[in-house]
Amino acid sequence: MKKILLQLALFIVIVVIGYFVYDSIMEPVEFNKEKKQRELVVVNKLKDIRTSQMVYKWVHGSYSNNFDSLIAFCSVAELPVVKMIPDPEDTTFTKTINDTIGYIKVSDTLFKNKDYTLSQLAVIPFSDGELFTMDADTIERGGVEVHVFEVLAPYTAYMKGMDKQTVINIIAKQEDIERYAGLKVGSLVEPTTDGNWE
Repeated sequence: MKKILLQLALFIVIVVIGYFVYDSIMEPVEFNKEKKQRELVVVNKLKDIRTSQMVYKWVHGSYSNNFDSLIAFCSVAELPVVKMIPDPEDTTFTKTINDTIGYIKVSDTLFKNKDYTLSQLAVIPFSDGELFTMDADTIERGGVEVHVFEVLAPYTAYMKGMDKQTVINIIAKQEDIERYAGLKVGSLVEPTTDGNWE
C-alpha cells in the first residue's frame, strides 16, 4: 500500500514539475506572439500617420507638428483625381496630359476601411488611451533645408498589461544598443520617413 501511495505521490510531483517546465517554455513563446500581434497593429497605424503626413506636406509644404492640425486637415482636405491621357501630338507616347476630373476627401481615401476613426489617429493601440508623440522640424542637409517629422510609440504604451519584467528587459536591451525603445516612424535628425521596423 505504501509503495502505491509513494508511486502516486511521485506521479503527481512529476506532473506538477512537467507543467511548470512546459509553462516556463511556453511563456516567452506566448509573449512574443502577443508582442508581434500588437506591433503589427501599431505599425499599421504608424503607416497611416506617415501617409497622412506626406499628404499634409504635399498640400502645405511642411509636416504637421501636432495631431490636432493633422486630424483637422485629414477630415476636410480633398485630393484631386487626375486622369492621365497620352498627348496626341507626341509620337513617342512619353508625354501625357493630366486632367483633373474631380476631388476625393482624404478621410475617405486613407481611413475608409480602418478599425478606428480619424479622431483616434493619435491614440496608441493597446495603451489605454496613451497618445503617440509627434513632432516636426527642419534640418539642413548638404546646404538644403529639409522638412522632417517623427512619431513615437514606446514599448511601455502598447505592451501595457504584458509581463512587466520582460518589457523592462526588452527596453534595457534597446537602450544598451542606443536604439529607441519602441516603434517609431520618421526622424528629427535624418531626412527619412522610414519606420524602425523596416
